Amino acid sequence: LECRAVRRVREHFGLTNVAVMIPFCRTPEEADRVLAVMASEGLVRGRDGLEVLVMAEIPSNIIRAEEFAARFDGFSIGSNDLTQLTLGVDRNSERLAPRFGADDPAVLSLIRDLIERAHAAGRPVGFCGQAPSNDPEYARVLVDAGIDSVSVSPDRFVAVVHQIAAAEQ
Repeated sequence: LECRAVRRVREHFGLTNVAVMIPFCRTPEEADRVLAVMASEGLVRGRDGLEVLVMAEIPSNIIRAEEFAARFDGFSIGSNDLTQLTLGVDRNSERLAPRFGADDPAVLSLIRDLIERAHAAGRPVGFCGQAPSNDPEYARVLVDAGIDSVSVSPDRFVAVVHQIAAAEQ
């Protein structure tokens, strides 16, 4: 159903700039199956400019970055899930929430590693998560790591843009 909806948006409404982002893709083999299902529904990566991205929200997406880069057009770091799965901390647990942080050295190491390896494979990396919105200084960390794009909440947009501009200077 989702494939048919994307195909309709692209083909009938002419919105060919719509890309597909695959969440929680655990292995390259699973990526192959997802791409095969999409193709069977008429959504072939690369055809008519169709880009297919993968969410990097599981440590395996980073550990096997080159294999994912061969199958997808780019990555989008899902920092909340990546943090939760890296640290083994449920962000919704009152007892564990204080230990949840996208600024943890282990999480930042994974983010830097993904950006470096994805770029080496010619793939862009975006960032999707609350960290830059909650702490605009976090955007500076992402810029220093070489991030290609950052999504932020509308109420924090100006503050984050200023941090990014300053970091890029």
